[in-house]
Amino acid sequence: MSSFLHGYHVRANGVRLHLLRYGGQGPRLLLLPGITSPAITWGFVAERLARHFDVHVLDFRGRGLSFSAPGMVASLDAMAADVLDLLNVLEWSSVTVLGHSMGARVAIRAAARDPGRMAKLLLVDPPMSGPGRRPYPVPLAWYVESIQMAVKGITAEELRPYAPTWTDEQLRLRAEWLHTCDQDAIVQAHAGFHEDDIHADLPKLQTPGLLMAAGRGGVMLPEDLAEIETLAPGLSQCTALNAGHMIPWDDEEDFYRLLGDYLKVDLR
Repeated sequence: MSSFLHGYHVRANGVRLHLLRYGGQGPRLLLLPGITSPAITWGFVAERLARHFDVHVLDFRGRGLSFSAPGMVASLDAMAADVLDLLNVLEWSSVTVLGHSMGARVAIRAAARDPGRMAKLLLVDPPMSGPGRRPYPVPLAWYVESIQMAVKGITAEELRPYAPTWTDEQLRLRAEWLHTCDQDAIVQAHAGFHEDDIHADLPKLQTPGLLMAAGRGGVMLPEDLAEIETLAPGLSQCTALNAGHMIPWDDEEDFYRLLGDYLKVDLR
């Protein structure tokens, strides 16, 4: 049985933000997806987490059913401000925030600016690119090409070369929802991977948490983990050894094992 409850909108930071809620029981958990992942594509993870948490998955601006408009600002700062004002409008405090990739960078920036709002940070393979650092390993063209195909209409099979390890259902959802990712928002976010200095935020983190790296993703390297251990010693670290960057898609059970070990709940 699905644990999906409902979708809802909140006006925060001057824009309409859409969220999906799963479970409804236990401590509140806000899930922040990656650069081209509308909230619904994280449903299979949210359902598992909903056994123990009241899970809310955000559509970032320019994605899914949230605000999207030509010329909008979709920077890291804007998305972090969205999250912080969302928490303020909903009067949420002591929330656990799980962010993947871009969502993890947003969580870091938001927590550095207002540490009192979050009880735990669960950071899954955040890009460690930035000014003067190596580039993010996935080129912008990979995203733009697939979005343009989706806007015209694309099948799950046509998407398979972009994500060969995904299940048919995961590919179907991506084919159905990828067109909702605004190309300019994606261009801004990808540029931010190289222009925003997330490392400067790490020493400001006061929120305890977990940093999970993908063993085969190429996004976080051992030297990144060593640097982060110095910059943010309050983050525990673990590695999903056999997973690429999309850890729950590549090795779902190890993702739950590692996350559950840190949270001290059985997610398997």
